[in-house]
Amino acid sequence: MSLALGLLGLVLLHTALCNYSEDQCSWRGSGLSQESGSVEQISLHCAEGSLEWLYPAGALRLSLFPRLPTGTTSRETPRRVTACIKSSNSFRGAQIYLERDGVLELLLSEADATLQPKVRCFSWLPKEKVALFLQSTLHQDISRRIAAFRYELRGDWNSRFSWPSRNLSMEGSCRPCNNTEILMAVCTSDFVIRGNIRTVSNDMESQESIIGVTATRIHRQKFALFQPVGKYGKSTGSIRTLLRCGVKPGPGSFLFTGWLHFGEAWLSCAPRYKDFRHIYEGARQAHENPCEVSLD
Repeated sequence: MSLALGLLGLVLLHTALCNYSEDQCSWRGSGLSQESGSVEQISLHCAEGSLEWLYPAGALRLSLFPRLPTGTTSRETPRRVTACIKSSNSFRGAQIYLERDGVLELLLSEADATLQPKVRCFSWLPKEKVALFLQSTLHQDISRRIAAFRYELRGDWNSRFSWPSRNLSMEGSCRPCNNTEILMAVCTSDFVIRGNIRTVSNDMESQESIIGVTATRIHRQKFALFQPVGKYGKSTGSIRTLLRCGVKPGPGSFLFTGWLHFGEAWLSCAPRYKDFRHIYEGARQAHENPCEVSLD
């Protein structure tokens, strides 16, 4: 009997572990395996991943932890942690709450997610206890209910460079970057593109501006955001920023830097290229450059 119970325990443990992806970045499970009224505890430790809850029943409590940058000791912690979630096109069957120090705040309702995919962001200090609480909603037929979303997580050692989303529960700065911020952005951003502003279009519903950019040089890009098109093979792409920042088309060459946010490029610093060269040369002569950049 004890051997049978032991084997059963291993099977149940294997089933629970199989809910996680191999890299422990994502989780997929079914509410059909949960006891009524139960709360399943989930913990993910990646910069990005996903959660897929089939046939939601009961509740999930999800804790997210940022991975420390390479070379960072375990004693070092970010000034603030920022997380964003983006619901799937077919999000159904649950509502998502932000649990902060034991207090629940509605982050994403089922009704809102049903209209269109929604992005919700939140931030917290290292000492705060924060988690996502997914509560299933009552439906007679749960066979077509799937509550799924992607998440992105970042520990902000430098609070100036944070995701500028319309739903962030933190300030989104529109001020120009200072010299130090420009140099750091060139060294640490997901993309560094020299180019010209082709168009600027405004999305009033999302309160975002989309900057169409023609690249003259790609210094770095995490993914193929800018790709050659047309007869002459010029690389083009788009970069987003907050509508309230008031970006307008203008002549001249700029150095665009920023972050990827759910596959989209978001602007952090964009000095005119001639100004960047001046800042970079001055820092190089003073031996204050955080990294080397090839100029032309």
